[in-house]
Amino acid sequence: MKFSLSWLKEHLDSDASAEAIADRLTNIGLEVEDVGDPAEALAPFRVARVLTAAKHPQADKLQVLTVDAGEGAVQVVCGAPNARAGMLGVFGPPGAYVPGIDMTLKVAAIRGVESHGMMCSVRELQLGDEHEGIIELAADAPVGISFAEFAKLNDPVFDVAITPDRADCMGVRGIARDLAAAGLGILKPLNVPKIEGTFAPPVEIRIEDPEGCPAFYGRAIRGLTNGASPEWIQRRLKSAGQRPISAIVDITNYVMLDLGRPSHAYDVGKLDGALIARRARDGEKILALNDQEYSLDPSMTVIADEARVHDIGGIMGGEESGVSEGTTDVMLEVAFFDPQQIARTGQKLALTSDARSRFERGVDPAFLEGGLAILTQLIIDICGGEPSEALLVGAPPVESRTIAFDPDRTLALGGIDVPEERQRSILLSLGFEFEGTGTVQAPSWRRDVEGPADLVEEVARIEGYDTVPSTPLERAAGVAKPTATRSQMVERRVRRAAAARGLDEAVTWSFISEAQAAPFGPAWQVENPISEELKVMRPSLLPGLIAAAGRNIDRGAASVRLFEVGRRYLAAGERPTVALVLAGEKSPRGWQTGKAQMFDAFDAKAEALALLDAAAAPVGNLQVFPDAGPTWHPGRSAQLGLGPKNIIASFGELHPALAKALDAPARLIAAEVYLDSIPAPRSTGRARTAFAPPALQPVSRDFAFFVPASLAAETLARAIRGADKAAITAVRLFDRFEGAEDLSLAFEVTIQPGEKSFTEEELGAISKRIVVVAEKLGARLRG
Repeated sequence: MKFSLSWLKEHLDSDASAEAIADRLTNIGLEVEDVGDPAEALAPFRVARVLTAAKHPQADKLQVLTVDAGEGAVQVVCGAPNARAGMLGVFGPPGAYVPGIDMTLKVAAIRGVESHGMMCSVRELQLGDEHEGIIELAADAPVGISFAEFAKLNDPVFDVAITPDRADCMGVRGIARDLAAAGLGILKPLNVPKIEGTFAPPVEIRIEDPEGCPAFYGRAIRGLTNGASPEWIQRRLKSAGQRPISAIVDITNYVMLDLGRPSHAYDVGKLDGALIARRARDGEKILALNDQEYSLDPSMTVIADEARVHDIGGIMGGEESGVSEGTTDVMLEVAFFDPQQIARTGQKLALTSDARSRFERGVDPAFLEGGLAILTQLIIDICGGEPSEALLVGAPPVESRTIAFDPDRTLALGGIDVPEERQRSILLSLGFEFEGTGTVQAPSWRRDVEGPADLVEEVARIEGYDTVPSTPLERAAGVAKPTATRSQMVERRVRRAAAARGLDEAVTWSFISEAQAAPFGPAWQVENPISEELKVMRPSLLPGLIAAAGRNIDRGAASVRLFEVGRRYLAAGERPTVALVLAGEKSPRGWQTGKAQMFDAFDAKAEALALLDAAAAPVGNLQVFPDAGPTWHPGRSAQLGLGPKNIIASFGELHPALAKALDAPARLIAAEVYLDSIPAPRSTGRARTAFAPPALQPVSRDFAFFVPASLAAETLARAIRGADKAAITAVRLFDRFEGAEDLSLAFEVTIQPGEKSFTEEELGAISKRIVVVAEKLGARLRG
């Protein structure tokens, strides 16, 4: 929402500066994003007189001007067709920045003739779209004066971010009302004229869709002249970022921005019969005022005559019935449209407008007749004409909301001790009315106020959130108890472990495209997505990480190591997960290692095991299951689990088809750890048991086995550990040799004695048990 300081003061009697107003607006919940000063950007430009104008010796379309900007005559080369001796215009000297062409002026030769500046057009100064010639000023404009001062451009412009719940502040008057309540001035009364119609309206109004358009007010004006709007309206519209078009269009836009009341004007000569608020019919189309054609359906409310649709109700009018320079008779529309209906229609058509942004928030349903009167009076004052009687069809949904008022709630909920009289004063200044001592009537323009807590919010924001005292929370005596849940602690440890291992944390969108989600199975779709690329809740964290890795590789990163802790969204619900991707070089080339080393599936396994260890998973009991699923490479991936029904991690290379579909970097390696599948550790009390190192030294024995190619080393190691669970404390694979026919695996087995050292017979018995369990798996001891 943009508006100028002078416009604001049309409603607010205040001598406050722009800085003070901006600070107060932000303090009361209306965040000021920017305060711009057009005069500052145009400070170097001066009013200048063209003394002479001669033809350029080297170009037919250029002239050589002698210009006086108050500091003596200078030579300027100009191509404007309206440049002539004696005229007054706007001169930009060397060093001035011209915003419309993004150029800083300097002395330069143009076709052999030196030019010491520039005579400027409206577009070049970003004051409008006109560029057919340079600006022509009135003959009494003082030469040498700042153009910004002469044109009264030294009027600060506020850019305020209006939250969706504050429909009342979608007009300058609503903002002025809040400032007056905050003590920054007095709200001026709104003059609503009484219009006496002199004839019956020539166009009938009917409502056939009372759900979408419960009220439709209108009035005809005949015999008007639709020329240019007055300079004061154009200036205010430009400050709001609007382009002046014609008097009638500008007046309707002005009333919308000034009072938050959208309206529309139809050219009576282009209508065929009555104006009807109805549902669109299948196959109907409309050429809107933005020159785009839209296909309509029966879920949309439109304004039509007996022949065709003329308006997408509450969003945008049609080109066919729009007013033009030749318009002499108009029919005004001031209606109320259902906010939900407007939002759904706008979303379907992907069509936004200033009117839609107000209607879908909810305009004041009690301000139809008053808005029609103000609109009519402005048109009569500026364009002339004769008004008809008003047509008031339907009834706007004005609801009476009575809310209990308890002054003690402000301290209880808001933390601010505000005297009751001050609270009443604030609410009264915002338009609330008291009914007795304990109830309040909410104004019709405040749809967001529904209960006592909303009254507290109104008082607190006007009084100032900065007045809330800093009060420490009460805490129980003694040592503070931890507040983080187990899952939060697990995620914290996993993050630290991943960072400590050299991985960089990424945060990617929770939404992905349908194409990215399809390989991972069914996924939740968003009803109102930001875009088609963010339409599905991610069933896996990998698409986002792969895209991030690809962007880094494309920008020259040699090695990418990313991880993310987030949620997967599956049919059964949200699942906490940590995912990682490794792409590029594991280690760069060097004189010791030779070629650069690339990541492989074993690197992903190592990272997954490290993160599982940090998450307190029983890493020693994990089993490896080959082939991690349809999204993983069938020969270069695996799963880690506590059994085939409890998989807690997947790792390896992506399936080639998936890697191609996601445009993954070459040889990308990935892993996913499913944090929700990790069993909670058994509680053994708060205190840890004291560490008691073994009294005797452990014994190491090496065993080498010929094994079948299908036997996993982890399976054999697990079997060896189980040969004597009390004595064998560790089994480590230290050698793998693959001959022409045989595969050999060598293990180091650590045997820990208890109360006494092992005898040779005891060690031999343990060794025999190890050989027996290995032979059951098809292994045989090497001789």
